Parts: sequence; C-alpha cells; structure tokens
Amino acid sequence: MNLIEIQRLSKTYESGGECAMALVEVDLQIDKGEFISVMGPSGSGKSTLLTILGGLNHPSHGEVMVDGIPIYKLPIEKLADFRREYLGFIFQSFQLISYLTVIENVMLPLSITGKSNKEQEMMAGEILEKVGLKVKAKRLPDQLSGGEQERVAIARALVNAPPILLADEPTGNLDTKTGKEIMDLFKSLHQDGQTIIMVTHNPENTVYSTRTIFLKDGKIDGNGSKM
Repeated sequence: MNLIEIQRLSKTYESGGECAMALVEVDLQIDKGEFISVMGPSGSGKSTLLTILGGLNHPSHGEVMVDGIPIYKLPIEKLADFRREYLGFIFQSFQLISYLTVIENVMLPLSITGKSNKEQEMMAGEILEKVGLKVKAKRLPDQLSGGEQERVAIARALVNAPPILLADEPTGNLDTKTGKEIMDLFKSLHQDGQTIIMVTHNPENTVYSTRTIFLKDGKIDGNGSKM
C-alpha cells in the first residue's frame, strides 16, 4: 500500500468574485521511503500541494490518504493529532523562536507529548547530534549561521520521529555551499529510510531525490520522472 495516495485532488481559491484553480484533478502515489522533489514555475501549485499534504489546507475536491487515513475526513482535533504524529515541517524562513535556545526550539514539538522535561531534553539532544549541532545546543538562533539555523529547523521537524518530512524551499535562503550541506543531510536522512517531500526551485537539488514531480498550471506531469 502507498504511504500517500492523492485522488482527483483540486483546489480553488476565490477572490473578488473570481475563481483561480491552484490544483486540477491531481493523482499521485508516494511510497514509504521515497524522496520526492516538487518543481514548477511560480503559481503552479507547489506550495498548495505541500500544505494540503500537510493537513493545513482543505482541498476543494478529491481525497488525500496517508497510511490509509482519509485525513480530510477527520474531525479538526483528530487532524491536529495526525499532523503531530505523521508530519515534520521545514519552512524556508526557519521559524525559530529567537528568545529560546537551540535545544529549547527543538523541544517545542515535544511539549504536548506528556514526556518529562528530562526525556524531552534527551530526545532533542540526540537529534541535534544527528544534525551536527549538539555542541551549540545552548546558543540562541541569532548566534548561528543560516545553515545552522536550517539544521535546527530540521532537528525540530524530526524530533518526534515523523514518518513524513515536508520541506518548502529548504535551501532557498542559503548560499550554494551551505545549501549543498543541507541537501547532503537530506540525503543521509533518506538513506536512513525517511520519506521526504521537498518543494524546490533549484534543479540541482533534484539529483538528491528518487523522483521529481513537475507541476504546471495546477496539473501534474504523470507520476514524475525517476532520477
């Protein structure tokens, strides 16, 4: 069974009495352990697809199944539980809290798990070690480089061990060298079995993925090209 299955997915936005189709009858299947790149011109529906996969944006039509769960048929509170259990989000802008230390930022998703503070610190420390930042656990975000802040954001997304990692332009604000370091980290995570879905504008990033999905005018080019 596919980990993710999208059937006849459409999304329409209404503004000023006019309708704009962001996604049009999209069908897509993603297996566990795949590393998917999503590419396309501005306005092609990339971010809309990612937010719908993330349980953040109800589709106008169609169905999204994750691990056999029809996520948009869940009650609101169950949908929040689903996001916490299944998904890790990485945003281009990092979205770190400036007055919290690195380890405190990484611990944030654990705050509602019922785990003790000691357990949370241990889990956050382990994932920071995995991304190479344990030695900077007590620093504040503005004491880190852009690449280090991105690693903190990745650690925060991974600390709950979610089956699916969603990344929106993860190297968009980074220089070429630092961007490659982040993509090497994604490659390592994928080799460990992590399922990754990444929106990117950089074709060089697609060499790290197992399949590239191309979107244009809200429509998908088949099931994507194998890399």
